[in-house]
Amino acid sequence: MPKLLDIFLQPSSVFTAERERPTFLVPIALLALLTLVATLAYFMRVDPGWYADHMIDAMGRELSATEEAQMRSAMPEARTMGVIGAVTGVIGVAVMMALTALYVWIAAKVTGRVLTFKHGLSLSSWSSMPLLLGLLVAIVGALTMSPQTSFESLMLTNVDPLLVDLPNDHRWNRVAQSFNLLSFWSLFLFALGWKLWTRSSWLQAAVVALIPTVVVFGIMAAVA
Repeated sequence: MPKLLDIFLQPSSVFTAERERPTFLVPIALLALLTLVATLAYFMRVDPGWYADHMIDAMGRELSATEEAQMRSAMPEARTMGVIGAVTGVIGVAVMMALTALYVWIAAKVTGRVLTFKHGLSLSSWSSMPLLLGLLVAIVGALTMSPQTSFESLMLTNVDPLLVDLPNDHRWNRVAQSFNLLSFWSLFLFALGWKLWTRSSWLQAAVVALIPTVVVFGIMAAVA
């Protein structure tokens, strides 16, 4: 599909076309599919016993022998975790796209623009296409990894592990592992689409694009 290439090479043409006939099924399906494949590829290769130890260590606190035994007995088998993770990952993609689309619709109302919820789905999904690159890297990593490898370490486009390697009990661990550096590219595409569709200034487009990210990571930082 030409748009899948154009969103990387000439995104303005994609958003110009999307303004008249917004689409979203293909990009959302690709995000969901690669999320599912990355998750299953990892859990089909990981060492189940090591993974259970890793999950317990990731809690970042000491457990008594009784507590550890209870946790191990309640923990699903690694392959089951893979199926659960794949399903929840796909649902997560759909939910995030819907919430972002709702945000776009509300932002358009607030700023006096006319954009539909379908436009919101189009903008949120097409601007997320750079994230496919990170998922592809994770899939390659999962297929070639040692069985005793954490899933987080495969996300090589995230701040952790690309730039830092924080211990599990570090207060900024979750924030660093959650922020994908490809998000900067996605934020630019989001701002570009908003600017082209609403004929706004770059300043307004940048503010609209940044608000969700600032809110989410602001909450994570406050919790940390």
